[in-house]
Amino acid sequence: MPQRGGLLGLDLGTQTIGTAFADAGWRIASPGKTIKRGKFGADKALLQELIRERSIKGIVIGLPLNMDGSEGPRAQSSRAYARNLSVLGLPVLLWDERWSTSSAERALIDQDMSRARRATRIDSAAAAVILQGALDALNGGMF
Repeated sequence: MPQRGGLLGLDLGTQTIGTAFADAGWRIASPGKTIKRGKFGADKALLQELIRERSIKGIVIGLPLNMDGSEGPRAQSSRAYARNLSVLGLPVLLWDERWSTSSAERALIDQDMSRARRATRIDSAAAAVILQGALDALNGGMF
């Protein structure tokens, strides 16, 4: 990862991509928008636009590990997506996302958000949980 600069967090789903953004000082991750997932070329174009708008310097992608820490097909798919994103020329960090969706769901419920509204925000909220976990580790000197 770069020393500092905006970061983009991604929660890759089969139908959508949740986005989140970190400030240049790497303190706080905030949910962005949810992108409808399509072919990689279309996804890349949308992500490039976000990267340009926000002056992003690195990308954090959720890595869906199994509860025992092993990797299944979804983790392999996330690794392949990360490799494909390397064409953007930015560093990419894969981050364990095992508890991100349930954590995001609890936070949205705590905000007394309706089930329908949670459904539209869960992916970006999960991306923020993933990105915040990476930020906390990066700021704590784990890497």
